Amino acid sequence: MTQIARLWFVAAMLALALALTRPVTANDWRPLLEADARAGQELGKVLDAAFATGDLENLHAVVVARHGSLLLERYYPGGDGQITADTPHDLRSVTKSIVGLLYGIALAEGHVPTLETPVVTLFPSCADVARDPRRRRITVEHLLTMTAGLASYENQRARGRRNSAPGEEHTADPYCQALGRRIVAKPGSAWIYTDSATALLGHLISRGAGMPLGAYAEEKLFVPLSIANVEWLRDENGEEIAAFGLRMTANDLAKIGQLVLNGGRWSGGQVVPDDWLRESFQERVTAYPSAKYGLHWYLPRRHRWSKGQVTAAGKGGQRLDIFLDLSLVVVINAGNYNRSSRSAVSRKVLQEFVLPIVAN
Repeated sequence: MTQIARLWFVAAMLALALALTRPVTANDWRPLLEADARAGQELGKVLDAAFATGDLENLHAVVVARHGSLLLERYYPGGDGQITADTPHDLRSVTKSIVGLLYGIALAEGHVPTLETPVVTLFPSCADVARDPRRRRITVEHLLTMTAGLASYENQRARGRRNSAPGEEHTADPYCQALGRRIVAKPGSAWIYTDSATALLGHLISRGAGMPLGAYAEEKLFVPLSIANVEWLRDENGEEIAAFGLRMTANDLAKIGQLVLNGGRWSGGQVVPDDWLRESFQERVTAYPSAKYGLHWYLPRRHRWSKGQVTAAGKGGQRLDIFLDLSLVVVINAGNYNRSSRSAVSRKVLQEFVLPIVAN
């Protein structure tokens, strides 16, 4: 078991102990501890000051929860006006990590295949793709770890609209097209970020559960957490965009983080299987020099503030950071979608403001 997986288990036990001893408030967050309240007040002041000076350009929202309590909520003007606590924000690829949770729920219910299952066997209509022995080695686990070895593709909306590139299997079926992407590495050998992997996983969940992906997410994840203000963009085929289509309020995304911190439990019920979370946070492959990758979650390297960080990240500066050893959840939304340093502001908020104040 990796360090992060061990820390997750300890964090889950601590969260359970807190749940048994502290009352739940009407909005699902517990009353603040005095030290956390002071930290939240200080953090709010410095964030407001930095935003006022233009130091945090296009920052939209910061929500911080610690020990199961809401420590801070801050919302700032965005491109479409003032962002508020009720504004469903574009999560971009944070959506992928939520789909990872849904796969674990569906697996426990017997709706989706196990991680060892070869993917081409799940799509019998993709006969041309299945003839390639290299593609027959791609498993569900390779999709979850982004190690299928297929060329990257980052636009589910355009599935089925374009011709295949040289070396790819041509097909009009969007899922066969995803499996027919050009082979660039041996399955399991390299991390290659791609929207196609999540699109395939989302389709397996929907097909296995017998309902649209969004309906399954609502029934199994959102309703148990009292999350109602959700939008899920659809592709040209009318299916939810599994890779990047979710919109959710920052507070509700923080609930997802707290659910993970709680070991998959919420209000006394097991929403996500704890063994799935343990599997999800095992280091499977190197994504970047600064982070490993599990099952659709980033696992950043240890640093001065934490030895157990789990992260979901999306274009434009969208972040959900869960610090298992600090009992801390941080949500950051921003609007830097088309900038070369589009995640810099969100990293700055986390590393220069939130952690120095809250983790001390």
